[in-house]
Amino acid sequence: MSTTTLLIHNGSAAPDAPVTRIGGLPLAPAGTQWPTCTTCSGPLRFIAQMVLDGGRGVLSVFMCANDPGSCKDWSATAGGNRAYLFPPAGLVPVPLPALPTAEDGDEDEEEDVRQLRAVRTVERVAVAEREYRAASKAWSEKSGRPTCHVLGQLGGAPDWLQYDETPDCTGCGGPMEFVARLEEGPDPLTAPNFGSGSAYAHACEPCGRAAFLWQC
Repeated sequence: MSTTTLLIHNGSAAPDAPVTRIGGLPLAPAGTQWPTCTTCSGPLRFIAQMVLDGGRGVLSVFMCANDPGSCKDWSATAGGNRAYLFPPAGLVPVPLPALPTAEDGDEDEEEDVRQLRAVRTVERVAVAEREYRAASKAWSEKSGRPTCHVLGQLGGAPDWLQYDETPDCTGCGGPMEFVARLEEGPDPLTAPNFGSGSAYAHACEPCGRAAFLWQC
């Protein structure tokens, strides 16, 4: 029987820890600029980084949180999110950009659109189930922990919530390889906003490119 590798919530870490994590600060080559949304021009929110096995690189994903629902942050091509495949070595924390100027009277209500409010590290757990949802349920029953502690899936085949949206590489034109599925996690107050759905990260390693989208 084939297995599914789950990403399990495994506590917190420093914001710039060089590990697979949800939240914190992105690590990238020196001089990398913080990405912005092509619709609203505001800074994108850093969501997660995944350290790939075998020195294949670090995949990092961002999405717009400046005006949820307006910038098509769910699309792999509309410019409301960004994904990068960085080399595995020599990465440093990307400096935070300035926050967008708050409107009068909104200062106390504004959240930081650049970062999540928690950092979550992951444990990789292989479960002897071929399908992601069956693997999540089996892990929950065996561990006694809720399925909301499953933060996603690493590798394998994507279990799409809707239809297959495998993105094509903007370099070679071929379909990108599925890298990871991400979930919102155990606390909605500190979660990335995937519309109560799931996100999917893909990469084309020969071209050094990546893509990100979510479905609900």
